[in-house]
Amino acid sequence: MSIDNGVYDRIGSGWWDEDNPLNMLQGSMTPARFDYFASVMRDHGRSPDGLRGLDVGCGGGFMSERFARAGVTVLGIDPSEVSLATARKHAETNGLPIEYRTGFGEELPVDDQAFDIAFCCDVLEHVSDLDKVISETARALKPGGLYFFDTINRTWAANLLMIKLMQDWRFTRVFDTAIHDPTMFITPNELSEALRRNGFVVCEFVGLAPHTANPRIAIDFLRTRIGRLSFGEFSRRLHFGKTKSTAASYMGYAVRIAD
Repeated sequence: MSIDNGVYDRIGSGWWDEDNPLNMLQGSMTPARFDYFASVMRDHGRSPDGLRGLDVGCGGGFMSERFARAGVTVLGIDPSEVSLATARKHAETNGLPIEYRTGFGEELPVDDQAFDIAFCCDVLEHVSDLDKVISETARALKPGGLYFFDTINRTWAANLLMIKLMQDWRFTRVFDTAIHDPTMFITPNELSEALRRNGFVVCEFVGLAPHTANPRIAIDFLRTRIGRLSFGEFSRRLHFGKTKSTAASYMGYAVRIAD
């Protein structure tokens, strides 16, 4: 299966449109990720004010805007010009001084040791060279810099949810193209090894999953599938948050060690 990353150019003008399937990443997933990352910064005594942050694979700017509103000076990098145009327009409309540049994670267009923190969400399972992306992020971070990430675990649960349900089965699929390849999902052990190889101390992995147990969520999913409920609202009803289980999706952080 070959991932169709061109989807972000085809529908990337609608990242902030609640009826766009990409907006599922915003509803409750973006807040859950940011709340966790912000708690890590607090635990490490890092006030976001004045920090320089690098968003690797920024898409339409969901995480960039969260960090910018907290006081971080953000630079977002993404290969999709359509997504970047959307991110720039939304940031300008909301008075957020975020800089966006075209680039790939494997060759970041940034200076060495220019950032205090980096964050990479919904990206690692899409890249052609995981080690190169992590190596480039290490190069961009100052020693002691925090690296935040999330990705998809390579398990039967992730395959069921992300491949079968979301993109394969005719009556449930949200995307009509391959946005994920299960062979590119990354186990926590694999990610830990890649981080250590490239100059990081791995600190923590936690799960990222819905907190709702409401059985109506299946009905809400079908309503979303047929256009009766927006993708943004469906995501909010899932109440994503930190969990103990990393069986499907997980997030975490690592610290850049000195050379």
